Amino acid sequence: MRSRLALPLVAVVLTLPAALLTAGQASAAPADKPQVLSSWTQTSATSYNAWVAARANQGAWSAYAFDWSTDYCSSSPDNPFGFPFQTACARHDFGYRNYKQAGTFSANKSRLDSALYEDLKRVCNNYSGATKASCDATAWTYYHAVDIFGFSSAVDGTKSVA
Repeated sequence: MRSRLALPLVAVVLTLPAALLTAGQASAAPADKPQVLSSWTQTSATSYNAWVAARANQGAWSAYAFDWSTDYCSSSPDNPFGFPFQTACARHDFGYRNYKQAGTFSANKSRLDSALYEDLKRVCNNYSGATKASCDATAWTYYHAVDIFGFSSAVDGTKSVA
């Protein structure tokens, strides 16, 4: 009886470290995750475009365990007056959710809100005249709302961070 139990027990003991090592490696995000997150949440068009490209190919970034979820512009319209603000709001959500997850939200909130404003103004640059002025005013209103209320779950769809 001892020999019948010994062989399966040896097999389990020998495979357990490999299974645990693989599971541990799979759950650990790459060391450059903070740098990648930072590069995708800057105010520049280059940063915005890099994030849009990554969002379109999320599978390539799965090891980083980023939170790509979004409620877009939360309780505000995603496309107010026909202005397509939805993608800018999604990037803003990405920044909020991932910096909260990293525990560094407060240190980055101001830049995330500024990046939203720059993204919205880039949308508005596609218009001219009174339409552009209306878009710019709407962008400023959205920015001002997240600047003031950005710690609220109504703005980012997550738990409040005070």
